[in-house]
Amino acid sequence: MPSRNILALGLSAALLAYGAAACADELTICYNYGCVAKAQVRFSDAQLIPLQQLLAAAGDAGAERAAIAKVIGRMYAIAGEQTPVWRDKGGNYADGSESGRMDCIDHSTNTSAFLRLLQGRGWLKFHEVLEPLRRTRFIFAEHWTARIRDRETQRAYVVDSWYFDNGHPAAVFAVEEWLAGRRPDGA
Repeated sequence: MPSRNILALGLSAALLAYGAAACADELTICYNYGCVAKAQVRFSDAQLIPLQQLLAAAGDAGAERAAIAKVIGRMYAIAGEQTPVWRDKGGNYADGSESGRMDCIDHSTNTSAFLRLLQGRGWLKFHEVLEPLRRTRFIFAEHWTARIRDRETQRAYVVDSWYFDNGHPAAVFAVEEWLAGRRPDGA
């Protein structure tokens, strides 16, 4: 009888492990400027549950945007545990030629993928994910960002992780401010 219990426990553990793996979300992120390099990143339920709780605690659209800023930073930190993006520094110059550096194209692509994962799980109550947006200020000054839209007001917001080092909360503010050249405080 004891061997049956051990077998049952082993089978249960294997099924739980399979279930946990089956619940994980995997997506491709890119880095090294212009999405030259790509890597798979896996988000386990154990990593995602605290992010869900942060978003679920938001009682209105403004609180959800604040939560999204934090969640995106945490998702980049998780990605940095599995890829060289942990080396990424804010902007385009502080990280030199390190593998894992990201420009605004990499950030807008990855942040949009993170946001779609959250939306796909039904965790964005007040916002929907839009396609990335490009800003051109002067001839060669181009910048890309991820964006979301408030479902009630239809106002669009940027979710821009490019300004800060890996793992830092993203900047979230109105698209029209971003288009006018606004930068987040401290950037």
